[in-house]
Amino acid sequence: MSSHRETRVSFKQLFAFFIPLGISASLVTISHVIINSTLARSASPEIIIASYALPLSILGITERPAVLMRQTCSALVRDRVSFRAMSAISWYILACVMLLGALICYTPIGKWVFLHFFGVETALLQPMIEVYQVLMFVSIFSGLRCLYHGIIIFNMRTKWLTIGMVIRLISMYLLSLYFIHTGVESGRVGAIIFLTGMVVEAAVSVWEGRSLLKQIPEKKPDHPIEKPRQIFQFYRPLLYSSVIAVVIGPSVNAFLGKTMDFQLSVAAFAIAGSLMNLVQSFFSYIHQIVLNFYRKDARTVMRFTLTLAFIPTLLIALLSYTPLGPLFMQNVMGVNERLMTASLDTLRVFMITTLVFPWLDFGNGMIMLRGETKVMVWSQAANVSVTLVSLVLCVFWSPGWNGMVGALAQSLGVAAEAAVVWFVLRETMKSSNKTPFQATFKS
Repeated sequence: MSSHRETRVSFKQLFAFFIPLGISASLVTISHVIINSTLARSASPEIIIASYALPLSILGITERPAVLMRQTCSALVRDRVSFRAMSAISWYILACVMLLGALICYTPIGKWVFLHFFGVETALLQPMIEVYQVLMFVSIFSGLRCLYHGIIIFNMRTKWLTIGMVIRLISMYLLSLYFIHTGVESGRVGAIIFLTGMVVEAAVSVWEGRSLLKQIPEKKPDHPIEKPRQIFQFYRPLLYSSVIAVVIGPSVNAFLGKTMDFQLSVAAFAIAGSLMNLVQSFFSYIHQIVLNFYRKDARTVMRFTLTLAFIPTLLIALLSYTPLGPLFMQNVMGVNERLMTASLDTLRVFMITTLVFPWLDFGNGMIMLRGETKVMVWSQAANVSVTLVSLVLCVFWSPGWNGMVGALAQSLGVAAEAAVVWFVLRETMKSSNKTPFQATFKS
């Protein structure tokens, strides 16, 4: 038996690795609270928040290729040779992201996207483009951050992700105080605060990541990753699957417009979705546990996942079925009674997602560990297909479900994605004499 199978891993080690990752993921939501509360102090908060929010939704799409560098680096970089290959791909990705940002900001493409795709008023067009001219640089620093996050995660220094996030939030808060005192006049203020925070977090990640690079070997004898094309072979399916996933958000919102009460549906779905994401974000790094510990001690990793897997559902159940949820929605979120009732109904349906997601994340970790990321294109396609079919059927049969239509469709989509991942894993595990990477990354 190979030596890595004999290594034992304790729950204490796993918690020490996992908890900082979970905290850093949860703290991301505070970034947006700081920005929105700053913009809300302006003379025309609705207009200024809207001029920031729509360009931010485009950033969510254009930043995705940069964020995927975290999983890729964490899975494939084990020595300086593989890091140089990863760096070559990273600069190519960031150059493409920068080019896309420039097309949106400085060509008629951007005007078309805002006017015709989002349907904004002509008066808001220029303010939105000016906001995106700042936000486009967020993707670049986010990519640098994620590249070095991969090094930090593999070297078990996950506390630096939390440290970086805390320093980022402090810098954003201090800058927001400055703008509140000097005056908030446009959505660019939100973009400048966001960019400053990302630059600070990237600087912390690069500083720690560069020091760790000096400690890893030049070439690990048993590690096959040497060339950029091997990195791209792993990365490309991740990118394709995330491009497919972009369809889900707009589709759900479009079909909510066909329910009995459009405004109530969208608002209830948004509130329930934000609470679900807040709870689930802490548990969104199970794939990193698999990538970094499964080959050392598969049994303990499985037991650890079982320990965590049902916590998000229990937390959502507490919010949905006890007075805690109504108290939180009314006193913290300022939601009225009618919207609160609709949001709680929607949140109860989202319990399906929280039940399935930890096992989907575990399965995706196994897929990445085996270097078979092309599977994720098919699993994401299953997610989108089932989500769309569910939306059509729910709107046709029960439009009075309002926000619950979106929650059910999204939950069934996640379940379909998990089913494909686990079906493929079961089939490939039958021929488990393959070592991860070796079959996939032959030079």
